[in-house]
Amino acid sequence: MAEDLALQKPLPVGKGPLSTGRWGVWTLIVTEASLFGYLILTYAVLGLQSPSRWPADGPPDLTLPIVNTLILVSSSVFVAFCEQMLKHNNRLPALGLLAVAIVLGSTFVAIQLHEWAGKPYGIQNHTYGSLFFIITGFHMAHVVVGVVSLSFVWLWIGLKRVNQARREILSIAALYWHFVDAVWLVIVSLLYGLPHVA
Repeated sequence: MAEDLALQKPLPVGKGPLSTGRWGVWTLIVTEASLFGYLILTYAVLGLQSPSRWPADGPPDLTLPIVNTLILVSSSVFVAFCEQMLKHNNRLPALGLLAVAIVLGSTFVAIQLHEWAGKPYGIQNHTYGSLFFIITGFHMAHVVVGVVSLSFVWLWIGLKRVNQARREILSIAALYWHFVDAVWLVIVSLLYGLPHVA
């Protein structure tokens, strides 16, 4: 019985082996970063080889991408503050901060869908359109997965299943969320920013 209790006691933060969940998310991040890398490399190669204007309809408008970038970066900041609040056993502020991050992530998706609807081209019109929708769609799918993950963590914090001593799941979800944020910075620089300077 005492042995069972010892097994349930969480390890102090920073001690012991890296959790299986953390190894799993790092493996996922490396895999997904490779997939994004291939897509971005394809975009760059085809853009350099394109005999016509790239993108075909001229540089994209930067208004919505800038707004979306600010929203996604802000959501990462709120997740980081949530981690700090939970680390200091401030459960209610952690819940509030994570709720804001979830709303911001959902807003990002809504704005991205709105931008898609306003594009004068579709995925089938030309190579640029195909790559634009595949890359941003692939990223948006990751944002949706991140929002769902953060929502489950929010629920578990509310049910006190995640707390100061047992917050590894929040750290794992936060790691994934920060990865999604970093990928967006690359995408927005390449797909939206670069056509304005090239």
